Amino acid sequence: MPTIAQTDRPTRHALVTGGAGFIGSHLTDALLARGDHVTVVDNLWTGRRANLPAEHPRLRFIEANLRDALAAFGAGESFDEVYHLAAAVGVGLVMAQPIRAIETNVEETAALLRFVAARPRRDGQRGIPTLIASSSEVYGKSAKSPFSEEDDAVYGPTTVGRWSYACSKAIDEYLALAYAQRDALPVVVVRFFNTVGPRQVGEYGMVLPRFVHAARADEPLTVYGDGSASRCFCDVRDVVQALPRLLEARACHGRVFNLGSDRPITIATLADLVVRTLGSRSTIRRVPYSEAFPAGFEDLKQRQPDLARIRAAIGFAPAIPLERTIQDVASAMEAVRA
Repeated sequence: MPTIAQTDRPTRHALVTGGAGFIGSHLTDALLARGDHVTVVDNLWTGRRANLPAEHPRLRFIEANLRDALAAFGAGESFDEVYHLAAAVGVGLVMAQPIRAIETNVEETAALLRFVAARPRRDGQRGIPTLIASSSEVYGKSAKSPFSEEDDAVYGPTTVGRWSYACSKAIDEYLALAYAQRDALPVVVVRFFNTVGPRQVGEYGMVLPRFVHAARADEPLTVYGDGSASRCFCDVRDVVQALPRLLEARACHGRVFNLGSDRPITIATLADLVVRTLGSRSTIRRVPYSEAFPAGFEDLKQRQPDLARIRAAIGFAPAIPLERTIQDVASAMEAVRA
């Protein structure tokens, strides 16, 4: 897929919230590469300062909670576009710290939307074009496949904390679309489907870096359940190229888009692929869900996106094969260790 193109247009100033995180740092790299000035706000809860350049003439890094940073921006501070990626990431983290995760996802998104709706752009128009990061989790446990953007969401009871992440991201979407309807805010909602690649960490339940870490050490790869659950994995470097294109297309404003790969692979097959790709001597260990997660945890048998809408809008087609992603994740881990 082509990289974000440099043009002879005036230099843009982008705000990336959560820009020291996995997806946010790759997006920041891409925006800097096309010549933008980028302000990153990140409290480093799950992000890492080392994910960003130590020094760059067009990068400003602010370590702060998003609401505090927004309140500190002066009246003359404005942006041409905003990418809101600050969030609690992953079901595992939400289950471990549910209150902080829910408040982060909902309250900081609400603060960000109030800011961009009221703040004038550099051209004098009010309402900064904003991309809101959502998640395939909002589909809940619907049995439909593939998921398309207008499908119903199906959640479990509020007594099962596993669904709080899905609900918090759904509220983010409702807020963003309400601003688009009431204030004509140029907002785009993107539902990420299992984005993977270098800089992703496995502490919060992310399966690919967890598998790669084990395979590099020739340790057993832990597969929960029977391994028949399937997911569609898309390289982060393909994903971030799509984000500015969605935000720049006026026809995309006020709409929701699935973003990812639509090629499913079972978790058991993924484990085998990681072992083969890295030439590991690891074995596969299967662990029942009942031994790994709290009572009431439900895994989804499949999560496959319908990509018809994003293909029609910007011609999105992921190009990086999963084997290369696995190799690059392993190389990035080796570089960190060195």
